[in-house]
Amino acid sequence: MTSDTSNKEFYTYDPNHALPATVLIYAGPPIYAAAEYNMLGRLMHYLPMYAPLHPGRLVYVFIYLGALVESLTAAGASIIATDTSDRDRIRRGGRLISVSLVLQAVVELIFAFTVFTVHRRCLRARGRLPRNVRILCLTLYGTSLLVLLRCIFRAVEAFSTYTVTSCNGAPCTSILYHEWYLYALEAAPMVLYTYWLNIFHPGRLLPREPTRYLDLDGSTERMGPGWVDRRSTWETFVDPFDIGHRMSGKPSHDEFWLRAGEWEVAEGSFATGTASNVSGSHRVWKRRTNADVATKA
Repeated sequence: MTSDTSNKEFYTYDPNHALPATVLIYAGPPIYAAAEYNMLGRLMHYLPMYAPLHPGRLVYVFIYLGALVESLTAAGASIIATDTSDRDRIRRGGRLISVSLVLQAVVELIFAFTVFTVHRRCLRARGRLPRNVRILCLTLYGTSLLVLLRCIFRAVEAFSTYTVTSCNGAPCTSILYHEWYLYALEAAPMVLYTYWLNIFHPGRLLPREPTRYLDLDGSTERMGPGWVDRRSTWETFVDPFDIGHRMSGKPSHDEFWLRAGEWEVAEGSFATGTASNVSGSHRVWKRRTNADVATKA
């Protein structure tokens, strides 16, 4: 858009088109971010000994926060798109969008910190990350940075345009009349995000089963019981993340990974690149001992 006059010549406002277009433009990236949350949950199931909190519940918290961001974004975008002549209405919608963008940025920072916590714990314990975990952590860092970059741009745009009484100076006029901001800080990050997740797809790096975990030796994978919380239902409702027991140094979840001999060894290993999620490859197996071989012979 080079000028307000040329925009009026080539574009006729139609609320039937503007409403869904505006809502989808603003609501798309938060849905993209939900893919990151699921990846983090799968990573913490794969490395339960380094998970700071219950993997499944942590993912739900991020998803619910994402749903809140989505609701605020959709509400603000719909208010703006339904009536462009009422400046007060536009400001109200802009405030909702601004709040949603700031909230999404905060959620993204918390998400990145959680990834960093798992990464640091694994690195300290093992000294060197398995290849699949290293790639996944870098992927989560990179995609989170792209979403955060987009949030910052959209927040600056919202605070500079929707919530002001007039748009006569920078950065308002600069953002409105230069499309390269949109291409460089909105479109490009989301395109890179999409390609990144397709090139380093988590299905090639992590098992589909949430009970399959990486043993402490860094290469063997076993079929464990999954994350088991030994508390009663009301205790998990009051303290879903077991913060009380963690502060006392006695977490109530089962540390099943310390009893590796009880769990079957999985076929192959994603850590060594010898496992796959294709049909039939997720069956578990037991290594045959010399006695088994001799018996069958």
